[in-house]
Amino acid sequence: MSRIFLHTAQFTVNSIQETDLDALSQAVSLFKERSDVPLFYGSDERYAEAIKCYRRFLHTLRIVLYHRGQVSTEPHVRRPPVQRTVLNPRMEAVVARYLTARRLTDRPTTVSKIDEALRCLITWLARTYPELETFAEVTRDHMLEFAEALNTMPTARTQRPYAENTRVRMLSCLSVFFQDVTTWQWEDVPGRPLLQHGDLPKRSQRVPRYIPDEDLAPLMAAIRSLECPYQRTALLVARWSGARRGEIRRLCVDCLDSYPDGTPRLRIPVGKTKRERMIPLNKEAAEAIHSLQQQRKGERGFRDEQTGLVTRYLFVNRGKLLSEPYLFESPLRTVCHAAGQMTADDKPTVSAHRFRHTVGTQLTNRGAKLRTVMSVLGHQSAQMALIYAQISDKEVLKDYQSVLGPGATIAGPAAESLQSGELGAAAVDWLKTNYLKTELELGRCLRLPQEGPCECDLYLTCAKFVTTPEYAPRLRRRRKIELELTEDAITHGWQREVERHQCAVRRIEQLLTDLKQPIDGPEATD
Repeated sequence: MSRIFLHTAQFTVNSIQETDLDALSQAVSLFKERSDVPLFYGSDERYAEAIKCYRRFLHTLRIVLYHRGQVSTEPHVRRPPVQRTVLNPRMEAVVARYLTARRLTDRPTTVSKIDEALRCLITWLARTYPELETFAEVTRDHMLEFAEALNTMPTARTQRPYAENTRVRMLSCLSVFFQDVTTWQWEDVPGRPLLQHGDLPKRSQRVPRYIPDEDLAPLMAAIRSLECPYQRTALLVARWSGARRGEIRRLCVDCLDSYPDGTPRLRIPVGKTKRERMIPLNKEAAEAIHSLQQQRKGERGFRDEQTGLVTRYLFVNRGKLLSEPYLFESPLRTVCHAAGQMTADDKPTVSAHRFRHTVGTQLTNRGAKLRTVMSVLGHQSAQMALIYAQISDKEVLKDYQSVLGPGATIAGPAAESLQSGELGAAAVDWLKTNYLKTELELGRCLRLPQEGPCECDLYLTCAKFVTTPEYAPRLRRRRKIELELTEDAITHGWQREVERHQCAVRRIEQLLTDLKQPIDGPEATD
């Protein structure tokens, strides 16, 4: 403050204006041009360090004055633009025009990723094919060679090869780029897209990594012990809402209300899917949010990068919006250390996104509808939510043991050979590996691939068919259908059809008897 008072000759805070701050910032920069700087600071290097301190203090002062209403412009840390070597002017002119168009509709992070992919392509072309001057001269063979080179190409920062997800993302950005510019019929671009969807590497489909209950309990105890209320609240909201990190960080002060029955309700801001959503929230997380709301002192809001609206954020301390590393990465390291959940190379085993997977998995395993999972997690398509609808480990184990476990109650032509252990080692190994793929409507098929197409579901007499008591309701429903088909065949005088359906009825009744299940009982409704 003393510097601004001396510079402006105004000795009251209320008289300081934005122009005064700009003038002082400019004076600090111009002072380094003086020849006598070493007389004041000892060397130019020491003054360069002093400039950093002045600018940091000026930024803090701007924040204070902004929340006091004396500065109208929202404070931002302005970093000097990165000066990049122009490798190919005509290509980079197209890229600059394209990024300008994409900024109108896409998030800044998305535009940054597109820029990275295009910059990487131009750099590779300049090094490998320096004779190419425009994108119009680039061919599909060039792009396929570039895709292959990405597998070994080092990154600019780490000098290590790009990760799989990064390679797929970059090629996806380039595919969309060529589709857009050819559709818009720009100059200096190819006449047709150079990359199609089928050219992109296939992403590995991974099962959501939820946190098991035995690991979740000590983690939650450590989270509740965190000293910082902002970090504690952020992790509690992540645990009980399943929201993304960026969504939690951008929660507004009035994000919480309640349903008519008093259950807390959280309003999650516009994020990746460009949609707000309202979801129920656990009382523990709601109480943590209430405690932060009571600490707010009426600071001015910030312009939200997603909506463009001035928003009063919840996670603001000393006038600054807290960062994701501070809210999630730093406390998770502390929490995992306390819970003894660190890897051999001293990294946390839990990320903030695993809380999201945990919420989705728990909702599905406890019978929540697919629509509910989509609403809570903010999924736009059912396909995304179906990832969590996979069979849980306990259900797989139960189903597996009902057929392949010792002493299992099973029926069917293959039951005797399976129980007596007559199946070969290769057959058993194949069944264990492909167990989930062998399920049919009324049981499972133990037929090996080399034995040809399966006929279990058609005739119920295949030597490889086996079923369990869990399929009894389906067997009864199939028996009812076969009886109805028998009556219809009798009406039409189709004697062969009558015999076929009656044979199926007898076979189903025999299976139910072998399973020790009543023939007349509840039927499946799915």
